[in-house]
Amino acid sequence: MGIYAMTGGATGIGAAIKQRLREEGNQVIVVDIKDADIIADLSSRAGREAAVTAVRAAAADGLDGLITCAGLGSNVPNCPLITQVNYFGTVEIIAGLKDSLAAKRGAIVLISSNSAPMNRSPEFVDLLLSGNEAEALRFSETIAAQEVYSGTKQAVARWMRRHVADYAAVGIRMNAVAPGYTQTPMTEQVEKDPTYGAAIREFMASIPVGFPGKPEDQAAATSFLLRPESRFICGSVLYVDGGHDAVFRPDQV
Repeated sequence: MGIYAMTGGATGIGAAIKQRLREEGNQVIVVDIKDADIIADLSSRAGREAAVTAVRAAAADGLDGLITCAGLGSNVPNCPLITQVNYFGTVEIIAGLKDSLAAKRGAIVLISSNSAPMNRSPEFVDLLLSGNEAEALRFSETIAAQEVYSGTKQAVARWMRRHVADYAAVGIRMNAVAPGYTQTPMTEQVEKDPTYGAAIREFMASIPVGFPGKPEDQAAATSFLLRPESRFICGSVLYVDGGHDAVFRPDQV
């Protein structure tokens, strides 16, 4: 079958994607800060470059696909770190592996979030899209972690759409998955928290389909977008959120 590289495959959604692809008979090269085939720190440019070099060596004939799943949530008390990993650790890995993907006319799936459209800091998103990492890191320290998180997730989706034609011209399809509330061991602990649990349970109850997502739901969507059958899907953001985005933004299409 295919040879895929992915960032962030150690836990949660990433682990489910890795398992799904391997069960389908694919080879998956995982890049993560620990418990991975390639150990790399995507918060630094040197770490990203090392990851790209290692993936190229492991897939000398090219890649059938790339999934950029490495990311940090707004619970991490370090906004510059969230910025470095979520945005720059995504777009620089993609750019670095472009030739490897073109060699096999591969597909890319970026992991965004259904919180991306709700970001309220357009200046931060513009800094990210400009590629000015130093200024983006400085600005990230002036806004709330949730705005940093949603800003990075909006920026990766917009970066994808801005570059989709250039990548398609060399045979590479790019799409994004935007997960909604997805239960993982971490979120299940929050659901039981005496301070936040009630609010989280109320939020879950508002999901139109009536239940929260599982990592396997995100893995299924990602697998679908990587398949040859999806060859005409390019530049799309697929909301895998039980209908929440439609509730939040009913008139946006």
